[in-house]
Amino acid sequence: MEKEEDVKVGANKFSERQPLGTAAQSDNKDYKEPPPAPFFEPGELKSWSFYRAGIAEFIATFLFLYITILTVMGVNRSPNKCSSVGIQGIAWSFGGMIFALVYCTAGISGGHINPAVTFGLFLARKLSLTRALFYIVMQCLGAICGAGVVKGFEGNARYELFKGGANFVNPGYTKGDGLGAEIVGTFVLVYTVFSATDAKRNARDSHVPILAPLPIGFAVFLVHLATIPITGTGINPARSLGAALIFNRDLAWDGHWIFWVGPFIGAALAAVYHQIVIRAIPFKTRA
Repeated sequence: MEKEEDVKVGANKFSERQPLGTAAQSDNKDYKEPPPAPFFEPGELKSWSFYRAGIAEFIATFLFLYITILTVMGVNRSPNKCSSVGIQGIAWSFGGMIFALVYCTAGISGGHINPAVTFGLFLARKLSLTRALFYIVMQCLGAICGAGVVKGFEGNARYELFKGGANFVNPGYTKGDGLGAEIVGTFVLVYTVFSATDAKRNARDSHVPILAPLPIGFAVFLVHLATIPITGTGINPARSLGAALIFNRDLAWDGHWIFWVGPFIGAALAAVYHQIVIRAIPFKTRA
């Protein structure tokens, strides 16, 4: 007699006869799907851990903008790309900071550092609406402060000359191109976040939680390599808002919506893909 399936309507109906890779290490018989986070949890507002997590998101996004925008300023100040770290260096600064900051804050706030990541995890019921909104506000405030400190170091003239590290669609590309680049780039990032932090993988492979920041940071690095020539790479509405608000010129605000709509669409698509296609959550019965 066939074993009872944990998935209805054909999802995983025919399991692999010989699992490949890490899937061969364990059949996860003891794994149970964690319950979804409540939509609204009033008790969080009375908990210090809730505010501590928000502060961690603020500080992490502040440091993220400080290091990355300062790197962009340094590259733009150089007489030629060969005398600086260049585009590859900019991409490494974004990816490397995400790697470091996710490692530092994952145990406190989850290490989102990005409203799009927060939005995607909210759609997957990984956190409440209360916490999601609080995180997004703190991330935006941190980004504004980080960009502001960079402007203080660089001075108004230099900061405006180098466009403040703001995101905008570069000449030769349309706004549609920019929107598409932001959607796909954010999809790559948020899909990587879901895969790297998957609770089922954590239960199966003990090394996954330790290594999770590495693929997330590497995804940010690769997306920046691909899309810096198109939009300067946003994939993070807080990063785009902070740079635009401190630069505060028409160039930064014209099409700024792209750096909110694109990442949120990309995050939503990644959440749907991972939860429905990869994990088949809606088809699983609950014990």
